[in-house]
Amino acid sequence: MPSKLPSTARGACAATGPAPGEARVRFRLRVTEGDAIAIGPGKIALLEAVGRTGSITAAAKSLDMSYRRAWLLLDELNRSLRVAAVDSTKGGAAHGGSELTDAGRELIALYRRIEQTAMQACSDDIRRMLGMLAS
Repeated sequence: MPSKLPSTARGACAATGPAPGEARVRFRLRVTEGDAIAIGPGKIALLEAVGRTGSITAAAKSLDMSYRRAWLLLDELNRSLRVAAVDSTKGGAAHGGSELTDAGRELIALYRRIEQTAMQACSDDIRRMLGMLAS
């Protein structure tokens, strides 16, 4: 079912959004355990980057993030899940690498589907709210 939202709202869940300065709606779903964010938009973006690059180092660079920060986020995510989202092999002569597990791919798909469902469920209210903006 095609979205009837203005392009400023439709771009909220997509990799590319509206032009700079345009209003947009972004859902920022977070699953917390105590004070820790078990699943959130940054971890999902990092998983997607690992899936694209096959490397924590390359994924971190693509997100302007340090390797250490990326590794810590993925370690925290893997420990939060019943089944790890990322599987890594050590470096050395073979240079190692990282790949998404089936659980990692499923987590990304679920997260993005929840975002899209929320956007569609709220489309009338989003349209009305965006209509209230001065710009």
